[in-house]
Amino acid sequence: MPTLLSHSAGNALALVQSTSLTRLVVESIEEMILAGELLPGTKLNEIALAQRFGTSRGPLREAFRSLEESGLIRQEKNRGAWVREIKLSEAADIYDVRAGLDACAGRLLAARITPDQLRTLRDMTEAMRNVQPDDVARFHELNLSFHDCIVAMTGNTILTGHYRKLCKLLALFRRRNLLAPMAIPRFAEEHSAIVDLLEARDGLGVYEALFAHAQGGRQRMLRDGELADSADAT
Repeated sequence: MPTLLSHSAGNALALVQSTSLTRLVVESIEEMILAGELLPGTKLNEIALAQRFGTSRGPLREAFRSLEESGLIRQEKNRGAWVREIKLSEAADIYDVRAGLDACAGRLLAARITPDQLRTLRDMTEAMRNVQPDDVARFHELNLSFHDCIVAMTGNTILTGHYRKLCKLLALFRRRNLLAPMAIPRFAEEHSAIVDLLEARDGLGVYEALFAHAQGGRQRMLRDGELADSADAT
């Protein structure tokens, strides 16, 4: 009996270790994709990645399956795995769904927002106002953080999980929807107005403001994407 227990415990430990290793590999590859180290369309080299993470191909292939389920990579039998490429039409569909989640989060948060949460969002909008006109990348980073905070502050883990998955998929889109420098002050004010509505606990108002804000991003993305497609065709 002691031998059986010891064997079972050993199997359980091996399973935990394998699961933890797979999760670490998933997180590492995901970070490489979202940081742009692995670009959309890049084929994933199993040997190189296994050497980089110091693991066998077993956990790596498990990680690939997890990343495929999350939509970040695609696999073809006997051919390998690639970082997914998101087409303009799919990105537009994702924007539509994300706009609804943004608006839903705002309405939920308006009913329960705390003074500390308001202060955090105010600090973020103030940071947006202080972004230099040519620092578009910094504003983009603050913008993503601002909306993620609103969603996370609802405390709704289902909403947060779906929202973050969509944001990761949009990060794969090859044409990032960055604002023109001259638009930064106007969008900083839009974010500040959203916080005003949250402070007033105006659920419907913040719902409409967040939805319109997200749809504006979708329209810019479509416009820029169509212009880029036209340029590629010439």
